[in-house]
Amino acid sequence: MIRPHLPLNALRAFEASARHLNFTRAATELCVSQAALSHQIKGLEARLGVTLFRRLPRGVALTDEGAALYPVLNEAFDRIAAVLDRMTGGHLREVLTVGVVGTFANGWLLPRLPAFQAAHPGVDLRVLTHNNRVDLAAEGLDCAIRFGDGDWLGLAATAIVPAALTPLASPALARRIVQPRDLAAMTLLRSYRQDEWPRWFQAAHTPAPPARGPVFDSSLAIADAAAAGAGVGLLPARLFAQDLAGGRLVRLFDVEVDAGRYWLTRLRSRPETPALRAFREWLATAETASAVR
Repeated sequence: MIRPHLPLNALRAFEASARHLNFTRAATELCVSQAALSHQIKGLEARLGVTLFRRLPRGVALTDEGAALYPVLNEAFDRIAAVLDRMTGGHLREVLTVGVVGTFANGWLLPRLPAFQAAHPGVDLRVLTHNNRVDLAAEGLDCAIRFGDGDWLGLAATAIVPAALTPLASPALARRIVQPRDLAAMTLLRSYRQDEWPRWFQAAHTPAPPARGPVFDSSLAIADAAAAGAGVGLLPARLFAQDLAGGRLVRLFDVEVDAGRYWLTRLRSRPETPALRAFREWLATAETASAVR
């Protein structure tokens, strides 16, 4: 707590001077004269009974006492500024840090973010992408969107978007594939979830070829490899709608396999904040609207 007899203007004058190590630049920043700034600092030194600066022929240097005081004041003013920056419309904006698997971020979330910001201006959303392997506590996340079956130890999971998988390929490669058994002669691009291709072949009533081909940790990387003609990717078609519409990728068959869906997850040990509740409810509303269209 700041002592009541220490003027805030004097503390601000000291912080700016210590940051610049120059009274002239500090006075310019604070829109006061150099004489006024020097007077404030001398008054602060007198009240504290210490010398904060050593006056040099060119500029100033901090004394040991000044060096001890500066980082404390600098952090305090930065924290005040950060809170004030989060004020909007008479309310405090709440920061929500969300980890999002890259495929979902590109294919679903980012095109809809303006709608969320318009509906919830009081939420300061921070989006960090990951490859579906994430530690909420260690990474300082309020929540994470990831793909799977929703069964993660210690996490509360809310289903948001289904993501059935189906083979996608480049237009050139697609012309060589007529029926599912033709895939046996192709390079099958795989994720680290090894059961996905066998499950798809089972759904297509076709014997699964031996597992081969490169393994990727991201559906985005699989899609890029497929578009480049490196093989056939088993991907959630709805999240690559733009690639399909633009002809970068081609859907080969109607057969899909449900290998999981996208979930909003949070630690069970932490209560749901108002910002997280708003985000969760918005996700459900936006997904319902997408399904209706």
